[in-house]
Amino acid sequence: MIAFPGAKINIGLRVTGKRHDGFHDIETIFYPVGLCDALEFVVPQGRINEDELVVTGINIGSRPKENLVMRALKKMREKYEIPFLRIHLHKKIPAAAGLGGGSSDAASLIKAINKCFDLEIDTTTLRRIALEVGSDCPFFIDPLPSYATGRGEILKPIDYLPDGLRIVLLNPGIRISTRDAYNNCIPGKPVISLGELVKLHPSEWREAVLNDFEQFVFRLYPEVEEIKKLLYSAGSLYSSMSGSGSTVYGIFDKKPEIPERIERYVIYEGEL
Repeated sequence: MIAFPGAKINIGLRVTGKRHDGFHDIETIFYPVGLCDALEFVVPQGRINEDELVVTGINIGSRPKENLVMRALKKMREKYEIPFLRIHLHKKIPAAAGLGGGSSDAASLIKAINKCFDLEIDTTTLRRIALEVGSDCPFFIDPLPSYATGRGEILKPIDYLPDGLRIVLLNPGIRISTRDAYNNCIPGKPVISLGELVKLHPSEWREAVLNDFEQFVFRLYPEVEEIKKLLYSAGSLYSSMSGSGSTVYGIFDKKPEIPERIERYVIYEGEL
């Protein structure tokens, strides 16, 4: 069984409150993009007494047993009879980059197990299991452009963006702790929700569609803010950090010409 877990961007991200369970309430737009990993698993012919995970591609800096794929497998096995698996994960989505790569890998494994073993689990239940793995995992069960609230698990599909837009993703290789980003963010209720603001044309988002984590990250890493500024100077309709960073994206209405000084950071370019 093989799957291709895709990345997402956040179009805006507002932290609206701290919850009693230790999580935060947010509102954001999750939007899928074409950058993806590859995930394959087999049930070995010979007997093995534990799951095996091999990770190739870019270095994500964690041990296989700590990978969200293994957490997802554990959650599925708590509820269903799943044999030991041999898993190969090839990474192209950077870790700790604001693109949801680990969550997407985990959700893809959950979906693939459901299909491979004919478990016939409905989408609502799959999302409930995914939420046990991570707050943005439920989105990747059926990754349609969505307005997300709660922890990120309350999803309302949207279809507002005009056709013909292009996106470029740049990652300077800085790993941002999501926990630190939340701890340095003061929650607040937006006057106008992102669900309404995103209905504007992307050229009108610059001063309206905000990411609350940018202030913290830009203060620590001015080079991330510089990428955003250079994308605007290159003609982007809208530029923002995705999630807690450090990936920055630009949305263009034509093929972008990326400034030479940040070209080396480009990790994806394609249609939005």
